[in-house]
Amino acid sequence: MDKVYRILVIFAASVLLGFAFNMFLLPHEILSGGVTGLAMIFGLITPLNAGVWLIVLNIPIFVLGWMKLGKVFIFNSIFSVAVTSISMLYIPVMKVTEDVLLSSVFGGVLVGAGAGIIIRFYGSGGGFDVIGLLLTMKRDIPLGFLVFSLNSLVIFVSGFIFSWELAMYTMASIYITGLVMDRIHTRHHKLSLMVVTSKGEAIKKELLENLYRGITVTDGEGAYSGTKVKILYSVISRYELAFVRPLIKAIDPNAFVSISQTMEVMGNFRKDNSFKKPQGPKGSVYNSTAKSTEQA
Repeated sequence: MDKVYRILVIFAASVLLGFAFNMFLLPHEILSGGVTGLAMIFGLITPLNAGVWLIVLNIPIFVLGWMKLGKVFIFNSIFSVAVTSISMLYIPVMKVTEDVLLSSVFGGVLVGAGAGIIIRFYGSGGGFDVIGLLLTMKRDIPLGFLVFSLNSLVIFVSGFIFSWELAMYTMASIYITGLVMDRIHTRHHKLSLMVVTSKGEAIKKELLENLYRGITVTDGEGAYSGTKVKILYSVISRYELAFVRPLIKAIDPNAFVSISQTMEVMGNFRKDNSFKKPQGPKGSVYNSTAKSTEQA
């Protein structure tokens, strides 16, 4: 069911991308950044068509993504690119407004929302999205900022070839895209989780069996009641919060849970997108290849 839901969400978000391109960006000839922009530049300075360059440039990126991010990610990315391309064939290219700036703003918002949703559900639109995701696995840098930086380089070069006015509108559009993308793709946001509970062992066991996260456990005592409790501390990503919150509530609805923003994490902290441990056929967890790191 999760796979079907993921595919449906990626499908809807990809159609949204096609709508944004055809209704807001393409009618005003707002330039394309990323690998598409590079393909356009190479298509102008070489005998090969830009479409050929688009395929050629994406091949090594998808191969790298296959090696580092897995075949599920690449399948979702290819599916997203295909749906976006097909939707652009059927959605008419028409101007919603004559105002170029307004179109670049709304187009940027819609593209950022679509791209952010696709990436959140473990896919991408190809090109610099894949490179950005690979870089965020090494450093906790906002993905939208990385994609904006990479696209800006292409837009700067294309400004010499096309129009500087269009290049500036495109810069505004991709900047807004990056901001919206970071609002949706929040994997780089870290949260400090503290749980005060009388059912510490049960919650600790459940968290360790389902997440790639270490937990520090200390003994505590209620100052007013004198009740002996366990205090569990861990650092999680914002993605994991939606999974952790109902898990704790199911075991101890009366647990005191404190969640705060963490500026930086040093030491061993798993940074990939697979935060949930795979479940076995009978509910058991396969831990043979998983490494759960303890946090001080």
